[in-house]
Order: sequence, then C-alpha cells, then structure tokens
Amino acid sequence: MLLLVADTSGRHGSVALARAGSDSRDVEVIEEVPLAGGTFSSELVPQIAALLSRHGFSKTQLDAFVVVAGPGSFTGLRVGLAAIKALAEILHKPIAAVSLLEVVALASCAQGRVVAALDGGRGEVYVGEYVVAGETAQRVREQVVSKNEMLRLAESAVLVTPDENLAAAARAVACPVMGVAVPSVAAIARLGVSKLQAGLTVSPEQLEANYIRRTDAEIFAKSGSDSVQPA
Repeated sequence: MLLLVADTSGRHGSVALARAGSDSRDVEVIEEVPLAGGTFSSELVPQIAALLSRHGFSKTQLDAFVVVAGPGSFTGLRVGLAAIKALAEILHKPIAAVSLLEVVALASCAQGRVVAALDGGRGEVYVGEYVVAGETAQRVREQVVSKNEMLRLAESAVLVTPDENLAAAARAVACPVMGVAVPSVAAIARLGVSKLQAGLTVSPEQLEANYIRRTDAEIFAKSGSDSVQPA
C-alpha cells in the first residue's frame, strides 16, 4: 500500500509518504516533510503535491490515508483533517484516524493497563487509558486532567510518556513509568496500517478531530450560561 500520512496536531507538523507491506510492522517511510507551525493552511496541500511529484507518484496511486486526529491544536487538527477529508472524498480511498495517545501507549511494548500521557499545555495533561494486549490497545477513555489526577490514574498502571517532566513527576511518587520517544511518522503509520488491515477506517464524513479538551468558545459559553441567575 502507498500511504499518505499527516500529523498537524502540534506546533509543528509533518506530511509523509509511506509504503506498507502485508505486516503492519513492515512500513517504510519514503520521505517525511516537516511543516512549520502557523503554515499548515498554506503549506499542507502544496507540500503533498510536491512530495508525490518528487517520487513520481500521482494522487490516484495513493491507496489510503493515515491522519492524526488528536489530541492537539484546534486549528492544526482542523486544517489537517480538512485536507485529508477532501482528498479521500475525491479519490474514494479509506482513512485511518490515529490517536497520538494510542501511539504512545503501544510504543512502550507494556502489556495490561497502560496510561499514556502527553503535555496538554495550560498546566494540563492529555491522558489515555488503555488495555494493551500484544500489539493492540483497547481504549478505556481519553481525557484532559491535572498532573495530580494523572498520577492518581497511574497508581495501578504503567505510565508511558515521551515527556521527561511528566515522567519525573511519576518517579517522584514511585509510580511505574516508562519513557518513550516522541511519536514518529513511522509509528503513526504502523498504527494506521494495523487499523486499515482490521477494517477500522472512517469515511470523509465520519472523520472528526479528537480534541479531548473543549474549545475556548465552549468554555466561555458554558461559563457565561452558568453566571446567568434566574429572575
């Protein structure tokens, strides 16, 4: 399979071409192109076109799309998912939507109950609770919590994170913790391939961002409604 892999969840992103064999572990990243923060809306589609052209492919030769659906930047995720939606709808090709938290959980190779954690900014942590068996992770839930709540959730699990500050906080209270690398495009592609092979795909209409955190507009709207007193 020839895959287009996109990650616009963070301050910086990337788009890549990858080739996958019959085994989900057999993934070759042909080329990865970094995307600078703040340029996703103007650079993503031109970079995809240039990437295909450099390697002698046309968009019609793509077999599937793998895209990070969250958690992460509201604007970045919207831009990335909109581009993938448009391409998949035009080409009638499947989409595998990937959670960065699931990539982190699987990167540890730990088995059983795993808590994956990523810095969520604003003093908060993106947390995913999974039950890992072999090379699959069954999601229990994903949420945004405080650092103290993260430590509470990790008391009876293995905490897995690429963030040294979160790992250090866990070690300070004797929580089992495993440090892993920041999710790579190859790891994202491997998880995407496993989802494609299992039939866990979404249509362009079904593809939605997994923000986890509510938008500021939702927060302020809720705060405003709470402040209204009955007459």
